[in-house]
Amino acid sequence: MDNGMFRTCFRFEKEDVPKLRVALRIPETVMTAQRVPIPGDEALCITLRRLAYPNRLKDLENFFGRHSSRISSLTIEVLRHIDEKFFHLLDDVNNHSWLTIDMLENFSKAIYAKGAPLTNCWGFIDGTARAICRPTRQQQLYFSGHKRFHALKYQSIMCPNGIICQLDGCYPGSKHDAGNFGNSQAYTKLEKLVQGHHYCLYGDPAYPLRPLLLKPYGGASLTLEQCAFNKAMSNVRQAVEWGFGKISGLFAFVDFKKNQKIFRQNVARMYKASALLANCHTCLYGAQVSQYFDLQPPSLEVYLNAR
Repeated sequence: MDNGMFRTCFRFEKEDVPKLRVALRIPETVMTAQRVPIPGDEALCITLRRLAYPNRLKDLENFFGRHSSRISSLTIEVLRHIDEKFFHLLDDVNNHSWLTIDMLENFSKAIYAKGAPLTNCWGFIDGTARAICRPTRQQQLYFSGHKRFHALKYQSIMCPNGIICQLDGCYPGSKHDAGNFGNSQAYTKLEKLVQGHHYCLYGDPAYPLRPLLLKPYGGASLTLEQCAFNKAMSNVRQAVEWGFGKISGLFAFVDFKKNQKIFRQNVARMYKASALLANCHTCLYGAQVSQYFDLQPPSLEVYLNAR
């Protein structure tokens, strides 16, 4: 398989797969539920291929030369490993060794340099609703009246270097972003991160106004200055949408709602693993967000090394 086809199938360059496996601490040999040993690099590739496109397991049998049951159990095992070893990097902004006060200052300067009127905004917060297959029970709980489909909701904090430094969820589709923000304890974590400094996040109008969380001016009669502020911040806040887009762009399996069956598989784990792998992809190759703000993401080893 040539390099271009490999990148299409697995989203990473061929020579970077062993490096990624080592960084993710996946052992050289992975044991399936059927007690079949499989090389770690192959196990990682099977998981990447499973997430990259909504193939049926049967379709992957000829691709890997393994039975669909082994492909399924192997994917579950690798995702469980990533969950246990690295999901703390998505749980709390304070778990990142590279996210220091000096880094918040650099982020604020980069966002200001792109036309933002705020001098102390270091990142962006937003929620997303990911469509799921209509559940057999609790349909009202998971139905989003705003989006008009059944969904799970997530809340992310996006850094201007392209890294999603916190991903909260999942929450039922009927829940409001403001309520999810309160349940996530994100503000308490932000207060701990900034250590008394006034570095803030910027979110959409759904979020509450706090000293460390700003949002657009609201109301029907805004001044010209307020309108200009809203427009300028809207232009830079699109970065968080690019971050969500990269997850589903790289790993389309999580964007195919007919496969997102919440009572049959761990949908939230698959989405969070995709987000973490998208961060790894950013560390290796950059991202639209990091290019826009002219910032370098941390190296793969630094990103996966918790504080």
